[in-house]
Amino acid sequence: MLPTTADIVIIGGGCMGASIAYHLAERNARNIVLLEREKFLAMGSTGRNAGGVRYQFSTPVNIQLSNYSLDIIQRFPEIFGVSADYHPLGYLFLLTTPDEIELFKKNIALQQSLGVYDVRFLNVDEIVQLAPHVNLEGVLGGSICPRDGTADPYTITQTFASEARKRGAQIETETNVVGIETENGRVARVKTNRGDIATRLVVNCAGPWAAKIGAFVGLDIPIVPLRRQFFNTDEIPEIPRHHPFVIEFATSLYFHPEATGLIVGMSNHHETPSELDSPNPYAIDQAFHLETLERALYRLPLLENARIVRQLAGLYEATPDAHPILGESRDVQGFFICAGFSGHGFQHSPGAGKVMSEMILDDASKTIDVSMLDLERFREGRAIMEQNVV
Repeated sequence: MLPTTADIVIIGGGCMGASIAYHLAERNARNIVLLEREKFLAMGSTGRNAGGVRYQFSTPVNIQLSNYSLDIIQRFPEIFGVSADYHPLGYLFLLTTPDEIELFKKNIALQQSLGVYDVRFLNVDEIVQLAPHVNLEGVLGGSICPRDGTADPYTITQTFASEARKRGAQIETETNVVGIETENGRVARVKTNRGDIATRLVVNCAGPWAAKIGAFVGLDIPIVPLRRQFFNTDEIPEIPRHHPFVIEFATSLYFHPEATGLIVGMSNHHETPSELDSPNPYAIDQAFHLETLERALYRLPLLENARIVRQLAGLYEATPDAHPILGESRDVQGFFICAGFSGHGFQHSPGAGKVMSEMILDDASKTIDVSMLDLERFREGRAIMEQNVV
């Protein structure tokens, strides 16, 4: 039964909402209610991503979020007794211009200064040794961190949710938020299709839908949903299961082992924001699929012999600077935001849940300083651009 009151209402049952619920409950917060509009958790962006995890970012806050989060993901069996299916393949970035070389050497120095000691620059001969089947025409160099790789978003989300439930959090699916009421500038009530919940604290973890949730309280949250799609192939015997996660930085083409085949994808830099109210915001753009396939065949000619067994699209929750919005709105008391990760949210969900729990319970993030990721940075001209967006 949907409760009529709660101390904290979390909107969105993906990896972020589940992680925040767990970290709050683990700190003995009470009367936590997580609302998910779908029948099951992790059916939105969390369940529609390629599962990448990496240290190779271009800003200190993203690198620090990776340091904390990937440590948790690697230690999932020790902490929770279940594997997060972490595979350290290494992200192998292929760089094709002198500007990219300069940018990545600068990023590598920053990453190493923050404790990512195993990230390194590669010359072309070294790349040949790691990826002998990749066409390296035009490639000038690259970078790799051996601990970058893949993990399972579904398992991580469900584990956080299960652990939150054990500690008293209530999770309600098939519950759609249709409004939020305020009184004297503070959150007062969440309205859903199943009834209202009186509360003084809401956490907006609605991902691509975060702007719509913000509009309920009059906030302009600059998050837009951008479609990203990929496909799976059947077995390619020549590609070993430990093959690096290859990314052509200029085009964002990527491919990495998955089951017996590969996952292959590419970002459409001309994509326009998706209509969330359309019958299928996850529809495949077949024209762009062909573009992706053409570029993938160029970089990995072995794909010519493979068969496509699945196509899937998800939604990035993109902000203007490709960083998330974390923290309480200054304009509406009790309204917190944890959204806008721009394609790297799942991998940062352990760290995001930790710092959000600190901001809610302690009034400030202590584990990682994320104060610069407030909503107000956009109107105050404090945006921080992440360069390593895939």
